Amino acid sequence: MIRHPNACIAALLLALLATPAAHAAIDWQNWSPQTFASARQQDKPVFLYLEAVWCHWCHVMQRQTLSRPEIQAQLSRDFVAVRVDHDADPGLANRYRDYGWPALVFLSPEGVDLVKRAGYIGPDNFARLLDAVARDPTPEPQAVVAPPVAGPTQLGEPARRYLLQRHDESFDPELGGLRTAQKFLDRDSVEYALEHADDPVERDKALLTLDAARALIDPVWGGAYQYSTGRAWSTPHHEKIMRVQAGYLRIYALAYGRFRRPEDLQTARDLQRYLMDFLRSPEGAFHVSQDADVVPGQKSAGYYALDDAGRRARGMPRIDTSLYGDANGMAAEALATLYAVSGDTSALRAAQAALDWVLQHRRGADGLLRHGQAPDASAHLSDSLHVARAALRLYEVTADRDRLDTADALARAIDAGLRHPEAGFVTEAPITGIPVRPGPDLAENIVAARFFNRLGHYTGKAAHRQSAQHAMRHLAGQAARMDAFEEAGILLSDEELARDPLHLTVVGAKSDASAEALFQTALRTAGSYRRIEWWDRGEGPLPHDDVPYPDFEDSAAYVCTAGRCSRPSRTPEEYARQIGRLTSSTTTTASAVRR
Repeated sequence: MIRHPNACIAALLLALLATPAAHAAIDWQNWSPQTFASARQQDKPVFLYLEAVWCHWCHVMQRQTLSRPEIQAQLSRDFVAVRVDHDADPGLANRYRDYGWPALVFLSPEGVDLVKRAGYIGPDNFARLLDAVARDPTPEPQAVVAPPVAGPTQLGEPARRYLLQRHDESFDPELGGLRTAQKFLDRDSVEYALEHADDPVERDKALLTLDAARALIDPVWGGAYQYSTGRAWSTPHHEKIMRVQAGYLRIYALAYGRFRRPEDLQTARDLQRYLMDFLRSPEGAFHVSQDADVVPGQKSAGYYALDDAGRRARGMPRIDTSLYGDANGMAAEALATLYAVSGDTSALRAAQAALDWVLQHRRGADGLLRHGQAPDASAHLSDSLHVARAALRLYEVTADRDRLDTADALARAIDAGLRHPEAGFVTEAPITGIPVRPGPDLAENIVAARFFNRLGHYTGKAAHRQSAQHAMRHLAGQAARMDAFEEAGILLSDEELARDPLHLTVVGAKSDASAEALFQTALRTAGSYRRIEWWDRGEGPLPHDDVPYPDFEDSAAYVCTAGRCSRPSRTPEEYARQIGRLTSSTTTTASAVRR
């Protein structure tokens, strides 16, 4: 197995030679207080070039536009130029994500957005844009974006019906996925369909999308391509990004847990294979992405139709070897989910190793995770949140209380350092000297609401429940509800906050093989909204000791849902039957209410 295909010397030399001028002649600055102080001192606008390492059109922008001497001269004379890697700064990536990559943003020295452009611009047009902004650095008319609105802690019935209608109308009934020009697996939409798969309509949505999106799985190396263009699944953009890999892996694992179709498990294993063979570092952490282009800026025509040997003979697309907190949290959670539904202990070990590495190397004195290795880097919500989710998932699948303690500590640090005073949690801690103030991001607050709610059920701490409601206030605000493609995530958050998770508990010694078998049965239970616990009485009371289980000599398992609990089960077969009996009526009722 080749762990580091990016070490290919020929490909590395090609990458280094591809864009020398754009790197050498522009005095690129960091996104920092010093940069804005310099802009104020020189009375110049700031030009932010927000790129992505794996982005083909970023490479083209560098080769064809930013390498031009006249462009370099204009930027040096009239602007303070800032270059940021999208993956290295989640706060900026969220702020300007609607502009794609590259995002070309002009700001005043006071941090006010002046002009924003999306994607590649040729040298002549870019020169005219630079000249126009330099002559008149006043904000151009922009779409009015309402400030964050603090809504209720639960959706009202009109808002819920509206979001359900959008969820239905956004689905492509012919091809699967969303009705968009770019085809991809929208993770929240599919998870919502999986959670409501007792409804034939939602079941069909999930199955059609899962089968269609398999076209984006690389048949040679595994892993998922980012998306496909042309309103079809057959013309993929071949970059591979950890957010996509981990998201797809988790969804296909959940799908296997729901439907038990071998093809869903095989897709999950193909994603796992790519993570382990290409993105895993020697330390056990995971890298963040792989480029689509063998030579940056040049489309790799025919490359992905080749077999393994044919591809390697032509070179290897660059792997970004950065080790970020959020990427490793996502990978760890996805791998732990695969272990839960399949029993694959190699996936569990990989999840544990990634989480341990990032906790050891990215945790700051304030308890929050740092994105990269710089000790003074800003704390981003995405890092702490995804690592906390992974820790909670690992507690769920191992009953290791140290993992729950980690999730609890990270949750308290998030609430202390990243809480917006009105509603939700901000993307990063403010940095003194940078006038651009971070705000709440819709997608991140969906993750936050669901995480804090589940953590509250596991710990019994009211503070976590209150944090979930604080995130929900942002989701329920009018501005948040109007964002595209987020309706399923908001609905999931709202539904989970409105009810208790399915509660599965095994009581017995962890050295007892029969207790282990019962616990594995609990892990195989379909669905993502679960509270799964293993109570070994020798460890003391459960963290949330809300159910008085009887004291038997032999191991037993229980299922509680909708205000009632089962009698004790002592075999996996009996336990599976009890779970099925108690959950079937509950899911039928939930489906009727949803519609």
